[in-house]
Amino acid sequence: MRKIIKLTPLIIFLLAGLFSGNALGQDKTKKQERSKRDAEKHRMRSRDSLLRTFNRADTSINAFLQRVEHYTSTFNQINNSLSEGLDTGDVSAGFPAVLRRINKIDSLTKTHKSSTLRYLAVLRDNLDHLQDKLTGWQEDLEAVSAKLIANQHELIKFDKDTSLNIVPYDSVIRSTYFEQRGITRHLYYITDTTNRASLVKVNLLQDKITVAFTRVLDATDQIDLKIRHFAARAFTGEADNILKPSLQVADFKTALKGTVRLNGILYNYFIKSDTTIHYICLFSLLIMLGWVFYVRRRTLRSIENPDEILGQANYIRRNPLVSALLVTVAIVPYFYDHPPVVFLETLFLVSMVCTLILIKRHFLPETFNFLCGLFLLGLIYGASNLFIQITNIDRYVILILSIISIISGWIIFKSAKKTASDHIPHTCNALRIFIALHIISLVLNLTGRFSLAKIIGITAVFNLWFAVILFFVVQILIQGLFLQFQVKKDSKSIIAYLDYALLQKKFRKVLITLATLLWLFFLLQNLNIDDWMADVVSDLLSQQRTVGGASFTFSGFVTFILVVWLSSIVSKVISYFYDVSSQRVSDLSIAKKKNQTSALLIRIGVFSLGFLLAVAASGFPLEKLTIIISAFGVGIGFGLQNIVNNLVSGIILAFEKPIQIGDLIEVDNKTGRMKEIGIRSSKIMTSDGAEVIIPNGDLISQHVINWTLSNNYRRIDLVINVAHGMDINKVESILRDIISTHAEVIQTPAPLIFIDKFSDESVDFKMLFWVIADNTKALLLKSDLMAKIYGAFDEKGVEIPSDKKDVNLRFPDGVPVLSIASKVHAEEKKKDTNKTDPGQAQ
Repeated sequence: MRKIIKLTPLIIFLLAGLFSGNALGQDKTKKQERSKRDAEKHRMRSRDSLLRTFNRADTSINAFLQRVEHYTSTFNQINNSLSEGLDTGDVSAGFPAVLRRINKIDSLTKTHKSSTLRYLAVLRDNLDHLQDKLTGWQEDLEAVSAKLIANQHELIKFDKDTSLNIVPYDSVIRSTYFEQRGITRHLYYITDTTNRASLVKVNLLQDKITVAFTRVLDATDQIDLKIRHFAARAFTGEADNILKPSLQVADFKTALKGTVRLNGILYNYFIKSDTTIHYICLFSLLIMLGWVFYVRRRTLRSIENPDEILGQANYIRRNPLVSALLVTVAIVPYFYDHPPVVFLETLFLVSMVCTLILIKRHFLPETFNFLCGLFLLGLIYGASNLFIQITNIDRYVILILSIISIISGWIIFKSAKKTASDHIPHTCNALRIFIALHIISLVLNLTGRFSLAKIIGITAVFNLWFAVILFFVVQILIQGLFLQFQVKKDSKSIIAYLDYALLQKKFRKVLITLATLLWLFFLLQNLNIDDWMADVVSDLLSQQRTVGGASFTFSGFVTFILVVWLSSIVSKVISYFYDVSSQRVSDLSIAKKKNQTSALLIRIGVFSLGFLLAVAASGFPLEKLTIIISAFGVGIGFGLQNIVNNLVSGIILAFEKPIQIGDLIEVDNKTGRMKEIGIRSSKIMTSDGAEVIIPNGDLISQHVINWTLSNNYRRIDLVINVAHGMDINKVESILRDIISTHAEVIQTPAPLIFIDKFSDESVDFKMLFWVIADNTKALLLKSDLMAKIYGAFDEKGVEIPSDKKDVNLRFPDGVPVLSIASKVHAEEKKKDTNKTDPGQAQ
């Protein structure tokens, strides 16, 4: 009984475990058997319960705290930016001086005293500079204002953010949130106040700049109106004839004092401003000086005969400092935008002095003396050009200068006409224009049109001088290029790969073109119509025009032509370097790897890309390009078949490569080496030095023999005739020894020697052998072989057949040879008698 009582708890535990295991198994089975729909509903209820728990626990307050931190960081950045100060210090500091200049120009513009065109041009140049400065200030203030407006938008976002008004449920979080929000709101008020004050300050400054800019525009309009009135007065006559004193002129001392004062102010202001351009000009001078002295020193040290080389660069050899200074001073004035006339004339004076130094050593004394007189004329005309008012003394001086210019110009013209080679090129033509302009100036001055007379006289002297200056500038640059090539002639520099003669020709053309453009621009400046011409050209190019529903501008056409022209130049440069690299390689197989076939593809690609860029840059609508293509198709149908055929053939040649640069070809009975494969035509160089231009269509449509398509070998046939009776084996042995030992004959494949045929006069041997394909070399090789064969035959006793023939006479038996000979002689004498006596024959 006691044992049963002891075992009862154990039995109960085992039964409980058994039933609990069954229950767990049943629960597991039920969970596995639960449908997917019930599972999804359970998950949805769990998510809803979790969200309700989060809402009760104020967990979403972290997002609000993060937003407050974001606003705090933004306000701190704005305050830091504002504390550094606005970028308006230069504007605020420089505006009073600009305003004073505007007031001064405005007062000068409204005066009614007599003014010259130069005076009005000076005022307008000042207004142009002021307008540029005010435009730059406006752009700077716009940027500052945009930044302040962006700051204000950020501040407005904080003020209108209603999510920051939510009150947290938890008291601990609520106190932290309110504290942080209060700090941020206080920072907002400070930042908003500062930003608004800065924005008001910038807006007021912008208003002042706008008012000043409007005044500058009004003053510019008034001066333009005065210039138009002045031009009308200048043509009709602003004064009486030279013999009558004019009432409209000013006192000379007053005009001189005003001229000195005004030009001094302009000069000082110009020197203090545009410092960046000043440094660029100084740097350009240093570069030019360094280059001239470098090529001169390298020529003296590295070339065996420096005197002979430097003899072709006399300007750089004798006056390197003056040459470099002349080139720089002649070019740097065009770096500036509307510099004052007193500055331009200062540089022009330096360039005239440099030119006189160069002329003194290299030209006739009479040329130097004339230019010295022209130098004095230039000084007086330059001083007169600076006058801001008309005076009688100035008028008389211009009259005297015109007379002196005409006389001196005529004297040197007669001398230059006799010995043109001893003077500067085109001296006679330049003097004709010089004399004609001074005659016009003299007539205008006598008839009361002093302003026009002065302008034309100044133009005649200054432009003649500038033509001489540009002549020496071009010569100095050409001489420097020559010395540069001589220095780098034997080096591995890229200059050593260039053809100096070709580059000099192209470079001279470019320099002459640029010099001509500079001279024309200088002419417009002296005539005081450069701005007017610029406005006319700008209006002409920018005005919209419509044809057939498509709008265009002339500037688009100009841009199109320039881009296409530049792309063609780039393609030619690429082709040139490919050609040069091929010509400098001795091995033909290497030269083919650098041939112009790939260069042709590059040229076509560059030109096509340039055409598309030109169309895009010109502003022409691309959808209208189909019109051009259609018109081009019509043109092809009517008369451009051959051109298009050659163009397409060039592309085929570039891709298929049946012919490459350096190949020896034969086409249309013309044999030569391929020199150039172009887009439309190709060139071959014949053995006699002629360059044959062949359209690419002929290279595709005709039968072309390419001796070097797969290899560089060419087979040569050589026929040798020997007399009958010679030992055939001996002859063949002699020929084989000669052909097998010759250095130019390729031995693999081996040469062939065999008997070709028998003729009445000889036994013909034929030799077949291979050489490197070269037309000239093949001819020389054949000559050399035949000379050796002739010598060997003569040495070994082998006879060569001759054209001499042996005649064997057979006389009949019993007839003496003497009687036959007498009979023949008698018949010949009878014939001669008949020829000399026609009457006897009748």
